[in-house]
Amino acid sequence: MRRLAIPAIIAAASILLSVAARACPALIEGVPADRLKALSQGVNADGWITDPRLAPPRSLLVELRKAGLTHIRLPVPADFVMPRFATKAEIDGRLHTVDAALKTLLALGYVVSIDLHSGQRFNPLHRDDPPAAMSEMKSAWTELAHIMQRYPSDRVFAELLNEPEVDAAQWRSEVRELAGFIRGLLPQTTLITGPVNWQRADSLPGFTPLDDPNVVYAIHFYDPMVFTHQAHWDPNQPLHDVTGLPYPLHADDPKVQQLREQLTALNKPKALAMVDRATPDRGIDQWLAPAAAWQRQYSRPIIINEFGVLKAGAPRDSRLRWLAGVTAYARQQCWGWAHWELSQGFGLADAATGKVDRDALKALLGTR
Repeated sequence: MRRLAIPAIIAAASILLSVAARACPALIEGVPADRLKALSQGVNADGWITDPRLAPPRSLLVELRKAGLTHIRLPVPADFVMPRFATKAEIDGRLHTVDAALKTLLALGYVVSIDLHSGQRFNPLHRDDPPAAMSEMKSAWTELAHIMQRYPSDRVFAELLNEPEVDAAQWRSEVRELAGFIRGLLPQTTLITGPVNWQRADSLPGFTPLDDPNVVYAIHFYDPMVFTHQAHWDPNQPLHDVTGLPYPLHADDPKVQQLREQLTALNKPKALAMVDRATPDRGIDQWLAPAAAWQRQYSRPIIINEFGVLKAGAPRDSRLRWLAGVTAYARQQCWGWAHWELSQGFGLADAATGKVDRDALKALLGTR
């Protein structure tokens, strides 16, 4: 049987979780167990710092907390808090928004990871002038640390830089310097970092753990991209032309065959090639296997703190199946997770109504 129904995946996940619970203490070192538990189930609150009017309704945050989510990843756009790209008044205003978000989230019982989220202006600087970029990152973290120091170090964590857009050798050198700098500002705070190349699982084997034991290693997962990013918002992207693609992908699936025929008739060779390259799909366990092997080698904790499926074009049952499969695998490996994101294109909630997609939430939590 090619496909497992959602209930079957959840049942399998429950068995794996019981095994993982026994194995976890032997797999991970360095980070206090209560912090890892708090990072186990989360969601990204993207957009909150970009525009405070996009702050999620308190009722939504309360509902998600009651359902079992424990962690909010809070992306802070790097361009917003770096003196090269923003005035002091702008930076102060954004830091005030970060502080207000922390007050709200901690009061509701969440832990929060502050994610310095690289952006359009910072990324070219990072590639072209690494010393200047390091100076900007240190300045940003100095300001962020002033806010974080007001709160318990076991409740607010520091993610060094989201998806560094530089080569691996440069980041290997920089990450140690930056982590040491932040550790001087936040001696007890758990740090979060990951590899280059969009923090893919297959990039982690080239990333040596830091000497600092109080670090969680973050990967992102969107494979196969032709499924998770179908109906892409950019009409110039081949993925924009893909819609209705099921998961898992099998060449003899009538829906896959129908989509191939449509793309051929529309003369969309790039999109068609992407579908064909992803068929048959490798499976979630195979996509994520390099990270699992890395963890076995180094005994360091991992979190998938970005993963999700665009809602615009993916069949609903396939999206739920994929989400359930990712978190089931994460539980098996004793990894935390944070869904991307809360209420936009990938969101757990409807942007207009603020209502939670209960089926998606149950799929993530393994209770569907």
